[in-house]
Amino acid sequence: MEKPHDFAFPVDNDDERELLLNWLGYLRGAVVRNLHGVSEQDAHRRPDGKLLPLAGIANHLIGVERRWIDGGMLGGSIYRGEEEFFPGSETTVRALVAAYRERGAKTDEVVRSHPLDTPNTRQAGVTLRWVLLHLINETARHAGHADAVRELIDGATGE
Repeated sequence: MEKPHDFAFPVDNDDERELLLNWLGYLRGAVVRNLHGVSEQDAHRRPDGKLLPLAGIANHLIGVERRWIDGGMLGGSIYRGEEEFFPGSETTVRALVAAYRERGAKTDEVVRSHPLDTPNTRQAGVTLRWVLLHLINETARHAGHADAVRELIDGATGE
């Protein structure tokens, strides 16, 4: 797998949308960096049988963005099954990274094409701005989770 693109640490930006997207992109990059260099077996392993595997973290974050953007903002499906957290061994690291980047690009496209105060189709009082902040929070939490899993797998440390 090619070395992941390192996203620059976000700097202040007068454009709120771009500031938030830069933070989300940076955090996505932290998740992807944790997948770089792990074996397929280690990507699907749960250290001590308790934490989610790195593959499950990435797959879950793909689902989170799909549910909130395609589901909540665009009216599509919001289904989530437990299998999201434990993709099978046929789901390769390369495929996960490609799918996560593709999902990120689609999320960014939707965010850039709607005002931040666009209401969520499923929840009163929830706007695209709130959804974007929620995605940042969820991705940050799981990026830290991925840091811990990776360190337990092979000692590599994150940001």
